[in-house]
Amino acid sequence: MRENAGAAFGFAGVAMAAVYARDRKDGDRLRMTEQLGRTSTPYELPPVLSLSDHHPVTEAYRTGRSVWPATAHPVTAGETPAVSVGALPLGMVHAPLGCLLVVADGPDRFDPTRRRLLEMYAAQVVIRLEADGLPLTGPEPGGERARGTSVLRRIRPGAFTLGLDTGDIDADSQMLRLFGIAPESFDGRIEALLSRAVPDDLPSMMALVEPDRRPPNVRDLEFRVRLSTGELRWLSLSCQVQFASAGRPDQLLGVVADASQLRPSAHEVSRVQRLATALADATTIREVGSVVVTALLDSLGADRVALAELVGDRLVVTVLEPSDQNAWPRAWRSAWRTEWPDAPSSSLPTLEAVLREGTIRLWPSHTATQPDLARLGPGGLALLPLPAEDRVVGACMVGWDEPHEFGLEERSLLTATASLAGQALVRARAVDAEHELATMLQRSLLPRRLPALPGGVAVARYLPATAGLEVGGDWYDVIPLTDGQVAFVIGDVQGHSAAAATIMGQMRTAIRAYAVEGHAPDVVVSHANRLLVDMETDLFATVCYVALDMEEGNAWFVRAGHPPPVIRDPEGTTRELHAEIGPPLGVFTEAEYTMATTTLAPGSVLALMTDGLVESAHMEVEEGLRRVGASLAAADPSDPDGTADSLLGDTARRDDDVALLLLRYDGMAVRPRRAGWAVWRLPDAAVHARRFTTRTLRKWDATEESDTVLLVVSELVTNALVHTRGEVRLDLTLAGDRLRVAVSDSSPRTPIRAASMDWEATGGRGILLVDALSESWGSVPFSGGKQVWSEIALPPSEPDRPTREGEATQGNGPGHGDAAAAK
Repeated sequence: MRENAGAAFGFAGVAMAAVYARDRKDGDRLRMTEQLGRTSTPYELPPVLSLSDHHPVTEAYRTGRSVWPATAHPVTAGETPAVSVGALPLGMVHAPLGCLLVVADGPDRFDPTRRRLLEMYAAQVVIRLEADGLPLTGPEPGGERARGTSVLRRIRPGAFTLGLDTGDIDADSQMLRLFGIAPESFDGRIEALLSRAVPDDLPSMMALVEPDRRPPNVRDLEFRVRLSTGELRWLSLSCQVQFASAGRPDQLLGVVADASQLRPSAHEVSRVQRLATALADATTIREVGSVVVTALLDSLGADRVALAELVGDRLVVTVLEPSDQNAWPRAWRSAWRTEWPDAPSSSLPTLEAVLREGTIRLWPSHTATQPDLARLGPGGLALLPLPAEDRVVGACMVGWDEPHEFGLEERSLLTATASLAGQALVRARAVDAEHELATMLQRSLLPRRLPALPGGVAVARYLPATAGLEVGGDWYDVIPLTDGQVAFVIGDVQGHSAAAATIMGQMRTAIRAYAVEGHAPDVVVSHANRLLVDMETDLFATVCYVALDMEEGNAWFVRAGHPPPVIRDPEGTTRELHAEIGPPLGVFTEAEYTMATTTLAPGSVLALMTDGLVESAHMEVEEGLRRVGASLAAADPSDPDGTADSLLGDTARRDDDVALLLLRYDGMAVRPRRAGWAVWRLPDAAVHARRFTTRTLRKWDATEESDTVLLVVSELVTNALVHTRGEVRLDLTLAGDRLRVAVSDSSPRTPIRAASMDWEATGGRGILLVDALSESWGSVPFSGGKQVWSEIALPPSEPDRPTREGEATQGNGPGHGDAAAAK
């Protein structure tokens, strides 16, 4: 092949070459943009061709396949030297950049070997054209040629053939110069060339000649060689295996070109590395959009950027910068009207084409854009498809108002940005979906709303971790109990997994059940511990349980491996509730849990939290508790929601879930009045119960509904005496305008209201009467038995008025109690 070195064109015996591109003004014509080699030739090079012309150039452009005419083409019919002609497409069928025409002296000069070399050479031309970042379009008539069309003068490739059996290589002089080897000193062995390669790149080069890894089709490779001066040079290689007639691999054909200009500079590499690092930390689609917009605006000085995610056949815009709708064309404003705009991709034809083809489109300042892109980038416009997993997942638009040209570094940065952003979008989409699922599961296991409390306001916050995606085990609960007590519970199951969420749900349910049964806090926690041990799981849980008497402010609390509660006193001082801490639940079967007491004054704030709020990789628990105390002291206790938000602080990045339960204790403005009586098991026990109730109602001056109350008391006491054994107790509670009647017994069996009643039946009407006379009624577990209760609404008390002479006050007349009791 060395004889080709002296040819005018210098490659594969070509005497002349020309590049054709679509005309700027007339899209149905191809215009010659560059000619290289011999200026005079027997073959005529038409400056303009119509796409309908019968010519090798137009045929190659239309079909996307190389055209090698079988006959020579003289200029005239006279006796002139014959030539060989070939036309090679530049680019793919659906996105052609142009066409390369090659001419060689003499007939049949393009044998199969030279055809393969020229096809690989055309691929090198395409790489250079794409690196220039400009569409290959013909010059305007009478005007200057577009920048970048001198690519044939800039690319100086070398060619070689390598015998796969012998290791002998036939390389032209240009290839030897690229390797820094003098042609006269070359011994024709492949080892001489491989010795110049950088050792790190040798494995990929040797793979090309290994029998089981030889490329059946054209393969591209970039590698480095070290010249005798010590300089490193990047080279690009395109090669293909040629097979002998028997189908045996015979030789390797290759084209080598200088690729130094295609390699990114150190500054560009650092920008791409910073972008990759920022995208690696972006966990949501909005974060990905913000990172991409910042990178493009800061690095390229763009005036507007739009990032859209492809969902089905619709483009869902993630980021519009600037967000002012007047900065965008009317066509886009009409399609994208909402805060999170979306539109069918078909409504924006150019974007649809970019998504379909998957190739970057650039419009410098001197080129016209399509109508649907008008005003997006009058100075320059780039449309980037975002590839990932062998498909396009979105698109990015970058526009400039002032004239802008795309250099090699910008082209590389845009290409890298598109690739990184596409992969980041796929990750963020999966993260968003998994995080939404985890959050939904977590919240479904937590209380939907907290109950209204007499004498206080409770608020809660839950924030899932951002570092992990799996559901966590943090929970909280507020459990109203009997006698004006409320239990506040917060807990944390070890780990983040479905198993942790399952244990969390079981523990919350178990603790609520034990608490409602009326057990003391230490007993509730002990029962929950034994239950978790019996589950035979490797997970454990920490719990803090506080039972508070909302009437008196007395609190009993237990800690099982959990951070202590923090209290803000009315004066603004804060303190931690320290007690002897027991082991986490699920560790020891016979673990003991000590109960401690404290008192809350009206105006106090009680805060319970999980360790995600007070502990992290950069903060110890003690420091976290001090920060909580400081925030609690500085907060406004009259605003519980604001106080909870201030305690959370800046938790944008969380390594663990955070659960917070906050109570502002106000105390009861009007304390309930209570009275209780142990019912004797005598034949006239119901009569004594009614007499006790009558005396109590007179004492409380609440006799307006005494008949209703006495009937409910009689029915509940009678049911307890008839259907149970053991002690029966009657408790009356007056809170405002509501009277609560509660009868406790030792049987856990709950009374059931009959769905239908036979009027000849002798029983079963008691519960029907209670249901009809009560505002509400029910049954709760109580100390191994149950408590059946009924609430009766009383008329609002009227202001005192003078009593007329001789008029008796209702319920205060002599013998009224006996008369009522006899009813």
